[in-house]
Amino acid sequence: MQDNAPRPRLDLPQAPSSILDRLRSLVVSGTVAPGDLLGETALAEEFEVSRTPIREALKQLEREGLVEIRPRVGTFVRKPTAREILELFQLKESLEGLAASLLAQRGDVPELRSLIHNVQSERDVVRAGDQAAYAALVHEFHHTLVAGADNQKLSEHYELLMNQLAYHRIVKQTLKLPGRLDHSLSEHARIVEAVQSKDPLAAELATRRHVALTRESATIAAFDGDHEDA
Repeated sequence: MQDNAPRPRLDLPQAPSSILDRLRSLVVSGTVAPGDLLGETALAEEFEVSRTPIREALKQLEREGLVEIRPRVGTFVRKPTAREILELFQLKESLEGLAASLLAQRGDVPELRSLIHNVQSERDVVRAGDQAAYAALVHEFHHTLVAGADNQKLSEHYELLMNQLAYHRIVKQTLKLPGRLDHSLSEHARIVEAVQSKDPLAAELATRRHVALTRESATIAAFDGDHEDA
């Protein structure tokens, strides 16, 4: 059954070179959806490698909570439970709030300038109504915010968290909600303003509020999606 799975498209921009990173990108980007079967033979043919490195990469993704390996059945993209999503968002709120606080204390650093430019770009794509471009800018915004904290351990834990949450997929779902594009842009702008003002507490609170509102939107989007599938 596993070998007959359809081949996922691998046309990701700037796909990482390692097999593990490429497979992880397929999952967290939403290129393959929760419940999709990842066939070892099909993937091995796509990547032009043997099944052994594919199998090892899938085992690592299982340890990260991204896939589920069912013996004698196959490997499937795993969908986090509602409780897991809530817990991951709680961690995200804490980590990003800390990152914003640390960044606000650093002053005029390259990451802050990147965030300012990011929000400017977000305004342009919101006016154009380009959800895909905005989703890409959201990814850049949050990773730049965390990088700006200049805390390696924070960045490492955050990267694992974002992978488990498959955040890019969640963002694309929430942006379909009426008004979410404008609200998200306003929330990002408030975070940047607080960081620019060098107010660590204001920066943390603005960031925590943004993550909390995103979680609420994700819950609504997930409910709407389940309702459409029913």
